[in-house]
Amino acid sequence: MRKVKISIVLCIVMLVMIACSKNNEEVINETEEVHVYPFTGLETNEDVNHRAIAVMVSNQVQARPQSGLTKADIVYEMLTEGNITRFMAIYHSDKPEVVGPIRSAREYFVELANDMDAVYIYSGAANFVNDLIDEKGIEHIEADQHAADGAPFLRETFRKSPHNLYMKFSELPAFLKKEEVDMDVTHKPLSFLDDDTEIEGEEANYVKISYYKSDPIVEYTYDEKTEKYSRYNNGEITDELESEIPIEIDNLLVVEAEHEVIDKELRRSINLHSGGKGYLFQRGKVQEIEWENQEGNIVPMIDGEVVPFVTGKTWVNVVQTEPEKGVNKQVHYSNDGK
Repeated sequence: MRKVKISIVLCIVMLVMIACSKNNEEVINETEEVHVYPFTGLETNEDVNHRAIAVMVSNQVQARPQSGLTKADIVYEMLTEGNITRFMAIYHSDKPEVVGPIRSAREYFVELANDMDAVYIYSGAANFVNDLIDEKGIEHIEADQHAADGAPFLRETFRKSPHNLYMKFSELPAFLKKEEVDMDVTHKPLSFLDDDTEIEGEEANYVKISYYKSDPIVEYTYDEKTEKYSRYNNGEITDELESEIPIEIDNLLVVEAEHEVIDKELRRSINLHSGGKGYLFQRGKVQEIEWENQEGNIVPMIDGEVVPFVTGKTWVNVVQTEPEKGVNKQVHYSNDGK
């Protein structure tokens, strides 16, 4: 009988110890430090003090669909030469398996990446752009110079050059370490709304951006169920090459900036430091804003105050202050999809 009592007591002690252990684990989990990603405002238990990666991605017809754009925290779209636009994708909170096709640098993209202290990855550049990169000591990687070496850059065979240069993101950290690139950087965070904050502005579930009279035409449509925007290029949805997952955007910022054609190839200079007018689209609404460049981030402002972003991904379309000939309205929006 005594042995039975002892066994019962031991069982009770073990149960109490297990319960205490679980409670301690819960306390530890509850006290884990919560960080916030600077470019999306999303919370994480992971370290956020690492350097952003800025990759030049082609938007020519031969390069579509692209790879890796759905994982970018921010994507900047700007005109290069003629009626061609190009992307600079900023990666920090999330990383794709593959990104590309990688294309050439432009001065204004370089300066934007440098201002935000990102590692700038591109393929080729005009001499004066390479001189700018060298003179300013901008941290950069010329992907085309390493494609023959293998990881992380490679030339794919399913597309023709120059639309076939890609990067395997999983192999990038080892490459950057070998190149002695400093990745320990703390980025200044953007301002974000609380999730339950009501968005101000006029109803607008459709946005049309006319860079030229007929091509390219960029459109965005808002889905009330997902509370996100989808992007279209000349009527075709922008999605991933392999998975066909469409781009989904939480903030669409369209800003006007001074453009100047600088050579016979119709390359441009774009002023991304003077500020100007713009439009901010969030959760199916639009606000007319002014914009400022704050440490490489194009930030919306109203009456001198920063307008916070919705947590999530942001696309920034930069348009001209004066539309191209034949374009009546560069930025059109409505609430009826037309």
